[in-house]
Amino acid sequence: MRGWRGLAAALALAGCAPAPAALPAAPVPAGPGIAVAAAPVPLDPADPARQAVGAFAFAGGLVLTSDATARLHGLSDLVVAPDGRMTAVSDEGDLFDARLVLDRAGRLTGVTAGRIAGLPGLDGKPLQGKEWSDAEGLTGLQSGDRLVSFERHHRIWLYPAGGGPPRPAPAPQATFPENDGLEALAADPAAGADAYIVGAEDTGETWSCQLSTSCVKGPTVDKPPEFGLVAMTRLPAGRTAYLLRAYDPLRGSRIILKVQDDRGEVARMELARPLSVDNFEGLAAVPGAKGAVRFYLVSDDNFSPAQRTLLLAFDWTPP
Repeated sequence: MRGWRGLAAALALAGCAPAPAALPAAPVPAGPGIAVAAAPVPLDPADPARQAVGAFAFAGGLVLTSDATARLHGLSDLVVAPDGRMTAVSDEGDLFDARLVLDRAGRLTGVTAGRIAGLPGLDGKPLQGKEWSDAEGLTGLQSGDRLVSFERHHRIWLYPAGGGPPRPAPAPQATFPENDGLEALAADPAAGADAYIVGAEDTGETWSCQLSTSCVKGPTVDKPPEFGLVAMTRLPAGRTAYLLRAYDPLRGSRIILKVQDDRGEVARMELARPLSVDNFEGLAAVPGAKGAVRFYLVSDDNFSPAQRTLLLAFDWTPP
């Protein structure tokens, strides 16, 4: 979340975001069965025919809103199953479940079956206050359990597949700035059924962890100093995808999605204006046909009317 406190005002002054629909006047309680509006967005509003960024083929984009709740905002990370089931976590401590809708060509066209509910704390009650509810990373283990990483009170909690209160999971024994913590979190199935990796936004440092032991320092992600590491995911063939984010009032949001293996960078995609871009913080990868990978990127709108919740899809075929 580094550098985003003044984003809404800066975007409004710069005139770089369209005016969205007004938010409800008061919060609407979370619960099952919320209707989600999914309006299509092109990759490049100035050139709607454009369908690729380098080797990454655009596979559809949506702006997500809902008149049924004031809590469909702040989405910080997501996981997507091969059957299209999507789960996202918000930095106000909510869990958003939905199902992605694809057309016959496999392009992203909608979102249905939306549900939203508050994450429980160790006592089983919904998390209260930003200090405890600032969820930033989300991943699923082979057991069906979910891991969530939090900022401010920096920690990782395991949420059991069968429901119920979470329990603490191993986290790096390191000191992080209050709002610059464990943004990136991903399962690491090649290292074990209970293994995962976690990354620090500001420094790009990573750690390899397992539920049965402590975290061990891993490599530091090579990134420009103005970019933060906000998400990552393991891919087949020993590859890892990293999502990097930067913002300044002059250039707005800038995103780098890069794929690396143990020999170095394999592929890179950069998103910046005039392309459809916002505060992308979440990254998911789904295997496709013939070794292809479908990436989904979701943006955190910071509960700001000057920003949008974008969900974009890209297909990449490894060389």
